[in-house]
Amino acid sequence: MEETIPATEAAQIPKQRGESLLDTAVRYAEERHWDVFPGTWLEAVDGVQRCSCGDAACGAPGAHPARPDWATQATGSATVARRMWQKQPNASILLPTGRTFDAISVPETAGFLALARMERMELTLGPVTLTPDRRMQFFVLPGASVKVPDLVRKLGWSLGSLDLVVLGEGGYVAAPPTRYGSRGRVQWACRPTPANRWLPDAEELISPLAYACGRDR
Repeated sequence: MEETIPATEAAQIPKQRGESLLDTAVRYAEERHWDVFPGTWLEAVDGVQRCSCGDAACGAPGAHPARPDWATQATGSATVARRMWQKQPNASILLPTGRTFDAISVPETAGFLALARMERMELTLGPVTLTPDRRMQFFVLPGASVKVPDLVRKLGWSLGSLDLVVLGEGGYVAAPPTRYGSRGRVQWACRPTPANRWLPDAEELISPLAYACGRDR
């Protein structure tokens, strides 16, 4: 069984059971030309899975940057990625935003509602992740963090009134099959395919996303 959610198209980068984090990270760099960097990982402490950062109360165990200079560590080179994961094969796979893509993060319930509306509107989606903390992240062209506040206002919403967050420069997302402690793995709600190699602009998706977030309040 794959660690994914059914999507409408065959995946270009499916998560095959048993595939290593190293191989997956390398393929993200090779096939999608995404920058990647290794994050923290899970360690068994007295029979309990704990984050390698050492914080017993870590909010994202095994799924956050392992060092403060992570932005300079991120690479689009498959060779460099392979070398980094060879040093720590259990490290999570993190993707910096604000480079090849931004991400619009919404609650899971709003995300599935928006996906249904987007399908009816026949919109071309980019990849979409679903995290164990019940968030969905829609990949869009870089620059969304600048555009979205004004786009939302034009739709009659206040960005502060919606649970809609744009991850741009200086941010990151955890990529499948990264695991959040005991809560499970990050999955694809809409997997990377040849058809969605070219990402949508935030302007194309913001209306159904804002509407869904408004309904979800």
